[in-house]
Amino acid sequence: MASSSSSTSAVDTAKPSTSSPKTACPVCEKWFPTAKIEQHVDECLTQSSARSESPILVVTEPETSRTPARQQQTAKDAKRNFSIFERSPKPAKRTRSHDSAAAVSSSQAVKPSQQTSEQIDIDSDDEEHQSEGEPKKKPKTAITQTNETAPKPTPQLPPDSNIPLAERVRPTNIEDYVGQEQIVGPSTILRTLLDTGTIPSMILWGPPGCGKTTLANIIDNRCKQSAGTFRFVKLSATMAGVAEVKEVVKVAKNEAKFKRRTVLFMDEIHRFNKLQQDIFLPHVESGAITLIGATTENPSFSLNSALLSRCRVMVLEKHTVEGMMRILERALPEYKALMLTASVNNNADEVPDFSKLPFIPRLIIREETVRWLAETCDGDARIGLNSLQLALRSSDLHSSSTSPTLISLEAVREGIKKSHLLYDRKGDQHYDIISALHKSIRASDDNAALYWATRMVASGEDPRYICRRMIRMASEDIGLADTNALQVATATQAAVAAVGLPEADCIIAHCAVYLARAPKSREVYEAYKRCRASIDDWKGPMPGVPLHLRNAPTKLMRDLQYGAGYNLLHKDESGLTYMPEGMEDEHYFSDS
Repeated sequence: MASSSSSTSAVDTAKPSTSSPKTACPVCEKWFPTAKIEQHVDECLTQSSARSESPILVVTEPETSRTPARQQQTAKDAKRNFSIFERSPKPAKRTRSHDSAAAVSSSQAVKPSQQTSEQIDIDSDDEEHQSEGEPKKKPKTAITQTNETAPKPTPQLPPDSNIPLAERVRPTNIEDYVGQEQIVGPSTILRTLLDTGTIPSMILWGPPGCGKTTLANIIDNRCKQSAGTFRFVKLSATMAGVAEVKEVVKVAKNEAKFKRRTVLFMDEIHRFNKLQQDIFLPHVESGAITLIGATTENPSFSLNSALLSRCRVMVLEKHTVEGMMRILERALPEYKALMLTASVNNNADEVPDFSKLPFIPRLIIREETVRWLAETCDGDARIGLNSLQLALRSSDLHSSSTSPTLISLEAVREGIKKSHLLYDRKGDQHYDIISALHKSIRASDDNAALYWATRMVASGEDPRYICRRMIRMASEDIGLADTNALQVATATQAAVAAVGLPEADCIIAHCAVYLARAPKSREVYEAYKRCRASIDDWKGPMPGVPLHLRNAPTKLMRDLQYGAGYNLLHKDESGLTYMPEGMEDEHYFSDS
């Protein structure tokens, strides 16, 4: 700093004399001895860099206190911020006074409206930046601290409110797991294995939101508590490929040398095609990895049969309404919300006791509102929790700090609609529901037939597919008992194609109920199956058409006795046979 003072004291704004050779600084345009010009430029550049790094402290200086030479110098300082020397400037240690001078010299001024009322008066020792003979205009400088980045007050949302509620309340212990008692309940095989520290290879198959990923996280927590015995790796087939699996297997084999087992959780495993699934086979069989796969598709069709033979399939079901109630109620404290039970709801004079709660409630929600959410989410815990989060956050934004805000059922219904049904037009639901419709029509249950047909329409099934299937039902199950049924079904297909959805929904329901109430006869269908079986099981060459049944459009064919002896009489009067030779006694319309 002493060198800086000596340098600045030698400043001379006048033209240098010939007896003492001087050079002008390219940064501040001040004159310095030639021997010291390089050192001064380094220091000047360092000071300029320090000034640009202090945008918070602002110098408020009246315009009248600046001389024209000072204003011109400030403009030049802002324009010239480069070095004419090839080497980089040397970093200089800045003392306390130097930092203050650099902060004071910052001219990044802001509007007065952006400044706070708090001001700090400091001594402005700006001699080293003034020319010789220039009067000191400003003994003190008012420095104000800006408050541009101060956030506006926001409602008291949880600090991690951007994380989905379904992720925040995901349990990590098997005791907190809700539902799927047939798999993880007491005395079940999987629960016994987990309690004894044994993790088998398995496939978790169930609809979305039933707890597959949660169960995998619980196993992950068990692995972390195993004192280094297990290593848990989580991948998703939507993002990872065969290369990532090979890398996990490579590390797993190395970990096995230290008696540490690797558990690989592959989410959405059905995204791997059957050729890619072969990568798991040798390593699961050898025990190099323990595979836990999660899928929403039927493993019988989406997974390799060789992989299924090495893993146990665990079938998870949708959450019940009561199970969803437990899940939703457990998530309410995340937003300091309290559920009023039906008893408190019915007794208006009863005041809830908040003293026993670990928090002061900001929101109150009735039990019937939570139950409506549990019934609406179709057993999907993820949809239920995220819908609850939407309702809680919306109400918390408008809540006051004086009294809790009540979340009404009408407000939740207005913001959340039941816009989904679990249905996959290419998955199990597609085939399961159409099978239920067919069997309901066959059994003449008009209520069930109407339900399944309506559910397919509401789920977004292609109405043309429903019509095609009902045409088949009209012939297979009704047949000769009501020949109009086939005409009704074909007319339904034409009407649906002409009208389209949503107006065609009534037409589909009309046809389904008509077919269910029509008399049933499978005589033609059963006869067809027996006839087809006799053709498929025939030994040797197929029998030829008898000559008297053949067409004879030409003279050559008539000379070959084609059509000879044919008459138009009934079979009992014509004296002809109409079955192939050797099959005259075949009857398809009776079991005999």
